[in-house]
Order: sequence, then structure tokens, then C-alpha cells
Amino acid sequence: MTNSLGLPRHGDKQNSPFFEEYLVRLLEERDRVGLSDLIREIDALMITVEPGHSIQYVAELALMTPYHYLVTLESESHWTHILRIDMASPDILVREVKDPSIQGIFRSLNEVYPIGRHKPHSRYMGEILRVEDLHGAVSLQRDREFRFFTQDEVRKLELPGNVAVSKPSPYTHNMVGYMERRPDEIRVYALGMSSIRSDVNEAYLAAKALQEKLRIDDLLQPIDHLATRVYAQNREVAILEYLSWSSYYYWGSYDIKDQNSSTNVTKSVHYSEERRSPAKVFTANNTPYFVNHLEKLPSPTETFVRNYGPRLHHIAVGVNDGERDGVENIEFVVEAIRRQGKDFLLDVIGSKEEGLKQIFSSASEHSSLIVEYVQRFGDFDGFFARDNVAELTRAAGAEETLRLLDAEAGAKGS
Repeated sequence: MTNSLGLPRHGDKQNSPFFEEYLVRLLEERDRVGLSDLIREIDALMITVEPGHSIQYVAELALMTPYHYLVTLESESHWTHILRIDMASPDILVREVKDPSIQGIFRSLNEVYPIGRHKPHSRYMGEILRVEDLHGAVSLQRDREFRFFTQDEVRKLELPGNVAVSKPSPYTHNMVGYMERRPDEIRVYALGMSSIRSDVNEAYLAAKALQEKLRIDDLLQPIDHLATRVYAQNREVAILEYLSWSSYYYWGSYDIKDQNSSTNVTKSVHYSEERRSPAKVFTANNTPYFVNHLEKLPSPTETFVRNYGPRLHHIAVGVNDGERDGVENIEFVVEAIRRQGKDFLLDVIGSKEEGLKQIFSSASEHSSLIVEYVQRFGDFDGFFARDNVAELTRAAGAEETLRLLDAEAGAKGS
């Protein structure tokens, strides 16, 4: 039986007695009933973009990551493009809404937020996790009072029919899906008509040709981690909820006092390499927004959530350790992509002595997601250096402030 509490903890963030008690109780129960063994790696990420944006986003990901376009699934109201590296790393499902006027649960999660409402269909939806026994996993979770969409609701939402999909989390607004698959089976998504679209394929091939010309195609690794931002009061419950849905464990939390926030990491109990099943990071303010006028503290994380809603903030992609043309690989990759017109929020930060270097891209105009690049040196095992994450948080907050000002100016102009 898996022991989800037997792994070392990192960090200096102090959690509440509630968190510490239920962390132990929930993971012990999860192990005891067999869910930790039934639920395995992240098989896919689900992202929806605005009408007319999916081809450009596929091309963007093809240039900036190791992903390849595989096939398009067409349903009544959506195109879903499947991107894949290999069967040892998660797929990305890029969904495009055909009709901009379409309403639905995912649009409603955006429309109450001042920046989120300007791209009502653009959002990260959540992960699909591979399970050994779909019926068993769903039955056990329902016994624990977790809720799923019905099969009819999954069909109406035009999600894969072979995936059991949770209701959106009240804390992260993300969903979790379960898909039964043996490790040696190919991933198949039961959704619509399958074809290789010539326009998508053409954009993908051009991006890959450029990636090769820039000599960065062999430097990029699969996804390292996924970072979600939540409200201050939801930090602990968001972590505990995800641990209850998955077979992840609590790696630890760091207090980033410079930015009045904390970074909290969970990892798979089954796979030590993030490329097989990316770490899930949760970032939250230390104090809620309504005390800022009293405390005069920075609040970039809470401001992001108030502007966009709780959601995924960035996808981190690994960069091979080493150098090319006399500069470290991450510097080479960033400069090559920057020359193609992609902005970054700051220069590469960190050092070999600290163990890693990192950088944030600007948010994608297609998905609103940031790509982070991270290069670890030697056997460095962490996700950030304290100074790095403070600077990254500060830079992202500055960009989000500009986006809010632009959104407010646009609203006044209309």
C-alpha cells in the first residue's frame, strides 16, 4: 500500500492546526481505501481559447515547448486539438469554441472578473488523471462526497465521453477528470470526429521548422509544474482538496514575505520525475485584499485572482542543463524566442550557485497563460530560489496591473 505521508517535507510556511490534522487524516484514508494506488499520473491538461485563436495557440506551444500536433476532434460546438510529446508526458487538449455567443459554465467562471470577462472563453479547465479502475475510483470518491458531472452533462459540455469529470472546484475553479487506461495503452479521447486539419498542421509544421532553425528544439523538456493562484483564505483547502482528488503528496510551502505570499508545492507519490506527472503549485496571498489598506503590503497574487478569478497562472517548461554557444541553455532559448517577438516579463533570474535559473514569458494573448522556463543545475531538487520567486511574482503583478488599466480604459471607451 502506498504511504503518502512517508516523504520529506520542505519549506518554512506555517500551516494551521486544521491543515496539519486533515493532511494526515485525508492521506491516511486515501491510502487505506486504495485511491492512492488507483489514481496515477496526469494524462492530459485541458485548455479552452477564444474563437479563432486555437491555431495560433497551437503554433505558439509548438514553438515554445516540445509539444507536437497530433489530431483534431470536432464536436458540435468545439474543435479540440490534441498535442502530445510522448506517452510518458501529459497531452494538452486545446479546445476552441466555434460560436463566441455560446454560454455555459466555463464562460460564467470568467465573466464576473474585470480582466477575465474580456476573454470569456479563455481558461485552463483542469487535468485528466489516469486511473487503474474508473468505476472503482469514482465510486470511492462519491462515497467521500465528491461530485461529478453526469454522463449526459459531460456529453452536453462536449468533453471526452470516456472521462469522468468533476464539478469545478469552489477554490481553484478547475476540474479533475479520470480516464481509465493501462500504462501500455495509447491515450484515446472519445469526442467527435477525428481528423488532421490542414490549417492546424501547416501552422504547427512552420513553428517546428522555426524551432529547429533557432536550435532550441533539443533543449526543451516536458512540463515541470503547473501553478494555480487562489485567494488567501483558500490556500489550505485548495491544497487539501487537490490531494483528495489525486495521488499527490504535500511537498511543502515557502513564505515569500517580500511579496506577501506563499508558494505551496504538491507532487506525485508515484513518479519522482515531474516530466512524467508535473508538480502542482498553489500560490496565495498571506493576507486577504481587504486588509491591504491597513497593512500597506504588496498584493500581486491576490490582485491576479481578483482580476482573473482563481485559475492556473503559468505552465513551467524545463530546459536541459548545459550551455550552447557559450551561454546557459535557458538564456539561449529565451533570446531565440524573444527575437521572434515574444515578450518576457524580466530577464532570466537566478544563478548556477543558487541551483536554478527561471523566467516568465508575457501572458499568451490566446490563453492568458504564462510560460515559465526553468533550468536546474546539477542535482538541484527544488522549484525556485526565494529571491527568484519574489522577483517573478513582482514582475507578473506589474504586467497584470497594466492589463487591468487597459481593460478599464477599454470599458470606459465603449
